[in-house]
Amino acid sequence: MTNLRQDLRNIAIIAHVDHGKTTLVDQLLKQSGTFRSNEHVEERAMDSNDIERERGITILAKNTAVNYNGTRINILDTPGHADFGGEVERILKMVDGVLLVVDAYEGCMPQTRFVLKKALEQKLTPIVVVNKVDKDSARPLEVVDEVLELFIELGADDDQLDFPVVYASGVNGTASLDADPTKQEETMQCLFEKVIETIPAPVDNSADPLQFQVALLDYNDYVGRIGIGRVFRGTIEVGQQVALMKLDGTVKQFRVTKIFGFFGLKREEIQSAKAGDLIAVSGMEDINVGETVCPVEHQEALTPLRIDEPTLQMTFLVNNSPFAGREGKWVTARKVEERLRAQLQTDVSLRVEDTDSPDAWTVSGRGELHLSILIENMRREGFELQVSKPQVIIREVDGVKCEPFERVQIDVPEENVGSVIESIGTRKGEMLDMVNNGSGQVRLTFLVPARGLIGYTTEFMSMTKGFGIINHTFDCYQPYIAGRIGGRHQGVLVSMETGKSTTYGMMQVEDRGTLFVEPGTEIYEGMIVGENTRDNDITVNITKMKQKTNIRSATKDATNVIKKPRLLTLEEALEFLNDDEYLEITPESIRLRKQILDKNEREKAAKRLKNAEQ
Repeated sequence: MTNLRQDLRNIAIIAHVDHGKTTLVDQLLKQSGTFRSNEHVEERAMDSNDIERERGITILAKNTAVNYNGTRINILDTPGHADFGGEVERILKMVDGVLLVVDAYEGCMPQTRFVLKKALEQKLTPIVVVNKVDKDSARPLEVVDEVLELFIELGADDDQLDFPVVYASGVNGTASLDADPTKQEETMQCLFEKVIETIPAPVDNSADPLQFQVALLDYNDYVGRIGIGRVFRGTIEVGQQVALMKLDGTVKQFRVTKIFGFFGLKREEIQSAKAGDLIAVSGMEDINVGETVCPVEHQEALTPLRIDEPTLQMTFLVNNSPFAGREGKWVTARKVEERLRAQLQTDVSLRVEDTDSPDAWTVSGRGELHLSILIENMRREGFELQVSKPQVIIREVDGVKCEPFERVQIDVPEENVGSVIESIGTRKGEMLDMVNNGSGQVRLTFLVPARGLIGYTTEFMSMTKGFGIINHTFDCYQPYIAGRIGGRHQGVLVSMETGKSTTYGMMQVEDRGTLFVEPGTEIYEGMIVGENTRDNDITVNITKMKQKTNIRSATKDATNVIKKPRLLTLEEALEFLNDDEYLEITPESIRLRKQILDKNEREKAAKRLKNAEQ
């Protein structure tokens, strides 16, 4: 009979963005007595990165552990964004069950589907947590029906369909097995008990030869690379000489220098770990995700983990604008390349390739969010760089040219349905489903080529006046659709002078389109200062000063009021880019510019391109 470690459970928390995973983990940590009574714990304690805290999203998977009545529960909080789906898939390999958290109002969303599909494929035991039942708009019973339908649609087996449901409010720290929000119990005890009762205990085969597989990477300046993973078999000890089975088939030997266990939000050094434990190991210089650590005399590798391939790429360049080097600390090609290579130490879904130029690199990632967060982190660290328009990665599948398609789920008010369907149609999207739940909101589901979604969010938000919600996740590769899809229809206003923008100069051109800069902003020739109302680019002078005359009207200048300019965020600026433009990013500024700054040179290049196409 197989021995089980009844004192241990390994679970992952999976959900769509914003359905309350991290808040729920906070409550489990607090209620299990993991923190001292006088210890200050921040909200969403698991989101440790500044960007995670500001945006309210989880980017990196986090490990924690709580003790409940003598049972240790290892909890892995996973990202909900499909851009970080590579993390989710690998984490699921480390656990025996999942808590699927679903919002009691929103129900099943695209990423719910994405993460659940991965969990069911791994044959993991699910517990469904219907969160936010305290909301006035909550509809818990209907949401459970939706979840059941999704389980059936994704091909869950009979055992998986027989999932327990816990109704909870992560914010209030309450839970119950009853859907009635008035019957919520003041603690999450019923959730803890369901985990211990439902999730299978790990097999205790610690007497067998060691097998430890790395699922995540971390990096630390003092100990170098750290491999985080699960001991699937045997025991691992500090000082032990082990073999690392590399993905390319080679074997390297090394000595385990440190082992860390997870307790609450801390990592603590431990001397040994056995089958079922989730740990971090240091001592290996070039350990990678999916590689197996085993005894030197008993080399047996586990099946390598599949890592999601990138679907989007962009060119990162050294900043060469007229304002280069003014605001950044790190501006040289050597520093930018070092930073990109350092990112590869921990981010396995990223690719960095050299180009013909020593000052440019092709960087591929899982989506716009994945790459924009890398750019934002670099910017905060003091880097200056430029990036080109994001492009989807075209692949050949069985000799056919294919491109990535995304499953898009849109929630909009009824009056916007027609315009949304039409706009997605122009981007070659195909409608899969349309559900009107009677509340004035309609849910539409589409399959759209990924390149048709680049730049769509801004158009969508203005079309629905900010009331629409759009979520998308990578679905599959399908045959390439010829021709141009999506992209920007409007031209831009390009500065013809270098100087400071003036209110007078801006008033002269504001009827031509929407401006992106405020009065007093430093601008250079070739910099994009606004969007044209038409489809062509025009050069403008917004540095023009008013001619001084000695005739003055007392009220003439007092009435000069310009329209409020539209200041773009990093994501909006990336979406806005066209093929002949760059986005210049410094610690203090985001500037759109033409690749060729000189107007005459630009026109010559455009002519040459036109002739080449003919």
